[in-house]
Amino acid sequence: MRLARTEPTDQEPDIRARPPLVREFLLVAGLFLAYKFGRQAANGHVEEAFRNAGSVWDLERALHLPGEGAVQGLLLHSQPLIHAANTYYAAVHFPATALFLIWLYWRRPAHYVRSRRVLAALTGAALVLHLLFPLAPPRMLPAAGLVDTGQVYGPTVYGQTPATDTMANQFAAMPSLHVGWAVMVALGLIAATRSRWRLLWLLHPAITLFVVVGTANHYWLDAIVVVALLAVALAAFRLPLSARTVPARLRGPGAWGSGEGAPVPAYAGGGSGSYEGGVRPAISEAPVASGTYAGGAR
Repeated sequence: MRLARTEPTDQEPDIRARPPLVREFLLVAGLFLAYKFGRQAANGHVEEAFRNAGSVWDLERALHLPGEGAVQGLLLHSQPLIHAANTYYAAVHFPATALFLIWLYWRRPAHYVRSRRVLAALTGAALVLHLLFPLAPPRMLPAAGLVDTGQVYGPTVYGQTPATDTMANQFAAMPSLHVGWAVMVALGLIAATRSRWRLLWLLHPAITLFVVVGTANHYWLDAIVVVALLAVALAAFRLPLSARTVPARLRGPGAWGSGEGAPVPAYAGGGSGSYEGGVRPAISEAPVASGTYAGGAR
């Protein structure tokens, strides 16, 4: 008996699992706009944001987390490296997530539906936390002694006066959606692909974490909190059964349902499937314990 392999069942796109394109575009665009406007609604809590920043900084030191300055110190040794980190922070976050969703939509529809739900739930939870816990990033905190690499070396997506920045809420550091989305992209691609190199997708969240901390846009705790939220979202929205890996059908007697179309054993003689005297010979096999094979070999 051959050991059945476990393989993904959705290697070819299943158009039945693919939602209508126009509806998905409007849904994702609507969620994005709701998030952007929601972040801007949290603007103006300057004093509370700096007070919370001091609390987060003190908590990190109490937990003996490494200082964000240690990571930034690595960047400050090379101006091209600082520029590359700022560019990664500004230009990779949204395009990478959008391309991830587009690819899943066309190639892995069942994975797409789950990933879209997880990202929507994660982003909604992050927006609630932004509203309830405004937080100034470490680049603004005098006690941190860090450099605002975006403003000093460029490029940056933020204005020079955070309190009046109408394009983005600079007091929404907790949690870090840069890290949360990057982790989801990596996990989603690992689950949806079969390449032996697929674990390399983890480089995206690793680089993102290095960038957001090194550029002083986020604290370590911003990343820790978003990973915890992502874990809850992943548990809440599990992959549909049809898209999970399932064991292939075993060859052998009894594995073909009604028995129609079952292959004839090589030892049975009569190539057409008939037997001497018209009687199928009985096959006697000793019972095998679950997970073991004759002779103890798997």
